[in-house]
Amino acid sequence: MSSPATGGGPVRALLADGRIVEVRPLSAGDLDRLRRLHSGLTERDRYFRFFTSRPANLDALLRRLVSSPVAERAALGAFLGDDLVGVAHYEPVAGSDEAEVAFVVDHRQQAHGVGTLLLEHLASLALRRGVRRFVAEVLAENTAMLRVFRDIGMPLTAKPAGDSYHVVLDLHDGYPAPWEERERTADVASLRPLLRPGSVAVVGAGRRRGSLGNAVLRNILASGFTGACYPVNPRASTIEGLPVLPSAADLPSGVDLAVLCVPAEAVPGAAEDCGRRGVKALLVLTSGITQRAELAEALLSAVRGHGMRLVGPNCLGVANTEAAVRCNATFTATAPPKGRIGVVTQSGGMGIAVQEQLAAVGLGVSTMVSTGDKYDVSGNDLLLWWQRDTATDLAVLYLESFGNPRKFAVLARSLAVIKPVLTVRTGTSDTARRAAASHSAAAATPAAVRDALFEQGGVMAVDTLTELVAVASVLSWQPLPHGDRVGVVTNVGGGGVVAADAFARRGLRLPELSRSTTETLTALLPPFAGLANPVDTTAGVDAETFQRCLAAVLADPEVGAVLAITVPTALGDPAEGLADAVAETPNAKPVLAVRLGQLSMVTPLRPTRGGRPVPVFGDPADAAGALATISRYARWRSRPKGDVPDLPGIDPTAARAVVATRLADDPRGGWLPPAAVHAMLDAFGLPVVRGVEVGGADGADSADAAVAAADSLGYPVVVKAVAEGLIHKSRGGGVLLGLGDGAQVRAAVATLRDRFGPALGGVFVQPMAQRGRELLVGVSHDPTFGPLVTVGLGGVDTDLIADRAFRLLPLTDRDATDALAELRSAPAIFGEDAEHPLPTGAVVDVLLRVGRLAELLPEVAELDLNPVIVRADGCDVVDARVRVRPRDSGDPFLRRLRA
Repeated sequence: MSSPATGGGPVRALLADGRIVEVRPLSAGDLDRLRRLHSGLTERDRYFRFFTSRPANLDALLRRLVSSPVAERAALGAFLGDDLVGVAHYEPVAGSDEAEVAFVVDHRQQAHGVGTLLLEHLASLALRRGVRRFVAEVLAENTAMLRVFRDIGMPLTAKPAGDSYHVVLDLHDGYPAPWEERERTADVASLRPLLRPGSVAVVGAGRRRGSLGNAVLRNILASGFTGACYPVNPRASTIEGLPVLPSAADLPSGVDLAVLCVPAEAVPGAAEDCGRRGVKALLVLTSGITQRAELAEALLSAVRGHGMRLVGPNCLGVANTEAAVRCNATFTATAPPKGRIGVVTQSGGMGIAVQEQLAAVGLGVSTMVSTGDKYDVSGNDLLLWWQRDTATDLAVLYLESFGNPRKFAVLARSLAVIKPVLTVRTGTSDTARRAAASHSAAAATPAAVRDALFEQGGVMAVDTLTELVAVASVLSWQPLPHGDRVGVVTNVGGGGVVAADAFARRGLRLPELSRSTTETLTALLPPFAGLANPVDTTAGVDAETFQRCLAAVLADPEVGAVLAITVPTALGDPAEGLADAVAETPNAKPVLAVRLGQLSMVTPLRPTRGGRPVPVFGDPADAAGALATISRYARWRSRPKGDVPDLPGIDPTAARAVVATRLADDPRGGWLPPAAVHAMLDAFGLPVVRGVEVGGADGADSADAAVAAADSLGYPVVVKAVAEGLIHKSRGGGVLLGLGDGAQVRAAVATLRDRFGPALGGVFVQPMAQRGRELLVGVSHDPTFGPLVTVGLGGVDTDLIADRAFRLLPLTDRDATDALAELRSAPAIFGEDAEHPLPTGAVVDVLLRVGRLAELLPEVAELDLNPVIVRADGCDVVDARVRVRPRDSGDPFLRRLRA
């Protein structure tokens, strides 16, 4: 679907109250609607817009809005059904990158976010056409319009000018902070009819047990749905004791949710009937629609035309177990267990499996949404919903694809700071693989991009359903750990050894216990007990002594979590009363238990007097895996959120000029010449080693020019080939190092001339950089995930070791710091125990500037800074290459619905 950002077709978007409007460019066919909108303005609104209640030449202005060439202006309209309820337009200011902007909103629709939504879309469109500032004259009385400008979240100045304000809004690519809260407010309002319906219609409700429509209807009734239910079937009068309506066209007005269970051919017609009766949301269980383009488009047409939200098609359904709702609109064989875990899944079968496995350990769901073919409602919608849903404590995701991954990362991060988010890794599409010419692009495998997405979003990713249930159990029953230090108490020494090995593999530590704890254990245990961590109480202690030892280790300030490993003996079972003992302990630290020989992966051990259950595992390795996952999350959650800093020394205008020049030479884009690369990097304040390019390196004149350049730069120097098709210069023999005088420079030019022949377009002369650790910093562009920043070992190490970390935009200072720490080599380069530890500040600054470059210059398809030489006193970018191409039209943070 095209968007107004491209000057193309319509998109659907949400107002603050959850209603759906269509936003699209105005055309000649909208002239009468435009006239009706302006004729309906109140005298006050007309005065605010035109500074007079009787504007002259109004009709000529309206005609201009719908008929002027696109290059001269932009005009977007917001439509509720067939009614035009708002217009935003701009007129470019000649000879500048500014445009004058104005708005009109129907007074009956004001205060619902129409103006703000139009401003977002108009700003996105303007940026893509080279406009960098909006200017407007706003009457001081027009506080609502001033609020729209302020709320957009972009830099604003408003200077008094008599009885008005001269407003200047600096437009910028990126992530304006207020966007997320606006989207959440609107999205939650729009999802209420779907997730908390007061009335449900089952269109295609079957009389026969075993049919899809009958199963859904019976599940709704069996769940004790608190609202009204309307079965629809043309060949029945009653079904399951309820009166039946013959068609969706006979539904009462304003039903919240309609569940469509009819054959694929009948879905578009049923959706259209529902829309005409004012149904607010559709749940389409029917399969076989996506494979038939005419049916898919007809369904979407009905949804768009009547402003409905849509789940599906080809899905399991939707359930809400809250006491005030109790709606199971699915065809699962068993009712979803009531609980506090929100589940969203693309696969209906996986949804059933997750519910059953949660139920098996005594956990349940608050809401469950199966998105199926995901025409509209997606995982991003549920991330917004759960943040405000007081019935949900934990989110579980099973996603096979990402429609808007950059938005997902932002929304997941906002949810994960207050509620855990858990997912199962699935195979990521291989569409991103291509014959990449840069290290950065070649390294960005689908799995690496997916994992970067989860890492930035604070999402805990596991590989199996059993791991998911294990982690969900610990999160549901125990507090988060205080760090990665674990105390182990066991009555079987071998269990402690197995646990210690498992912790080492998972990056958990076994700290030395404090003297006070050791003294307490000495008084409790026999002389031959093991008092180090793991604590071996021996098999002869009774349950009470074991629990007192556990309490002592739990109270140790060096311990952030405790694992109790037990086996029953003829002398007793140390696990007896363990949950009660933990419940009575004042320390807010998690306790996990292992009962060696237990067949189930995890089970709850519940206290007899109420309180949190203790998760009991059958294997120490499984407990270690769950604890490691949660420890990483706790560490992520406890750290500062991070900011996208305002970096000094950035000149986006100069950098855009570099891009514009290259695309003017060849609209398809391509690799920038060295001088253009340096100009772009200079514009973002990156520490590039200066150099001089001399052209035509095919004779004595070019050698003379190279020597002159070297003389001016100072020896020793490096000479690099500038040759067609030469991307990896070192690998291709295009770099000659350590040249100490003019004779060596002449010889180097001759060598390159022999190697590359006519392909040699010139040479690039640089001073030799000081020695240091070589890193790679780069940008690649994934067709699904957008720009991706890479950091890793550089130089010759980059292909040998492949130690890299990845981050998506927007890149915060925390993201940059975390990416460096994620490298396997980080302890040896930056760690306290490194032989010569290097500071990270200069590298973090390079990463942030590269991230900002990728954000402000979406035309950059690939960028490699390799090597970036890091030293104790800073770093230098020694070699760089950049490929540009025409920018994508997409804006990942622009508010719009999928359908």
